[in-house]
Amino acid sequence: MKFVDEAEITVEAGNGGNGCLAFRREKYIERGGPNGGDGGNGGSVYMQADAALNTLADFRFQPRYRAQHGLKGQSNNCTGKGGDDLLVKVPLGTSVIDTNTEELIADFNDTNMVVMVARGGYHGLGNTRFKSSTNRAPRKTTTGKPGEIRTLQLQLRLVADVGLLGMPNAGKSTLIRAVSAATPKVADYPFTTLVPNLGVVSMGMERSFVMADIPGLIEGASDGAGLGIRFLKHLSRTRVLLHLIDVLPADESDPVENAVKIVRELEKFSPTLAAKERWLVLNKVDLLDAAALNSLREKLRAALNWQSEIINISALTKGGCPQLCEKLMQSIEDHRKRLLNDEDYVKARAELEQAMAFEIRQSIELARERRQAAQEGDDFDLEWDV
Repeated sequence: MKFVDEAEITVEAGNGGNGCLAFRREKYIERGGPNGGDGGNGGSVYMQADAALNTLADFRFQPRYRAQHGLKGQSNNCTGKGGDDLLVKVPLGTSVIDTNTEELIADFNDTNMVVMVARGGYHGLGNTRFKSSTNRAPRKTTTGKPGEIRTLQLQLRLVADVGLLGMPNAGKSTLIRAVSAATPKVADYPFTTLVPNLGVVSMGMERSFVMADIPGLIEGASDGAGLGIRFLKHLSRTRVLLHLIDVLPADESDPVENAVKIVRELEKFSPTLAAKERWLVLNKVDLLDAAALNSLREKLRAALNWQSEIINISALTKGGCPQLCEKLMQSIEDHRKRLLNDEDYVKARAELEQAMAFEIRQSIELARERRQAAQEGDDFDLEWDV
């Protein structure tokens, strides 16, 4: 199935049923009085995350979801049947945004989350409700309230522990193939990877993490160049970013300049995402001698003002990959322990997620505006798909 990470849908809650106007009419019973029942409540629309789903493609084919209406009340004080609620399942990592108010309704990062996205209408009242000592034959009823109708934008951000970042042909797909069972396409031309790929890296019994590979970035991606910034949002939920640098690019470009370009595009897209923990990984180090490699490392430290460790690997030969994965596993295990035991850490992570979600929505909207302006003019890139 085609990978789709954005969709717009309309959800309609059910209307409440009208109240009934009725009077008791039985032989030998005088002045039976009112006995019109209330209507039933309209059904509400709920959403729940499902770990078995990994795309929003189904929502492109079915963009409208309706809950049942409540039924009208009946005589003999019978209440109308309430409308059944509707449960819509979305992939884990989906953000739900009201397109009219720009309100973030839900951010599904847990399969136990169930969120009401449209409330059903309240039932109408039958005439029995209005009887009193001074009004023994009321003819008043109320109609059911309409259910909520909302237009929602669904944005899928993949849930992974490690995200791979880099230029096209930096070796991201080769790395994920080397350390997991994922089999993304690998070729010697740019943008071989067109959609994100996930791979589970197993480090032994009950020790594993998920790695995400997204299409490569080029300079001007935030303005729509190449595949644009469409897939950058999938890095926002990761624990660690691995910035892969090809030490000997096939196009003979400068690795240092390439690294700087990636950082700039990341900062344009989301300053909060750019501030996330990032590891610098040099790939294809088997192609350089020790002196050239050390010179490159020093140039990178100066250009990026990098104070942390720089890791050397060769994804093709798997050199250094086991050691890299073990370091990642230890970092992720520490992160998981802190999520369970450190409330301040959990709060800080939640605030970080909210800030990134806001910046990502702004960047995507700006990219759409630029795309629309380009479509109206002559300078339109057919590969621009935000």
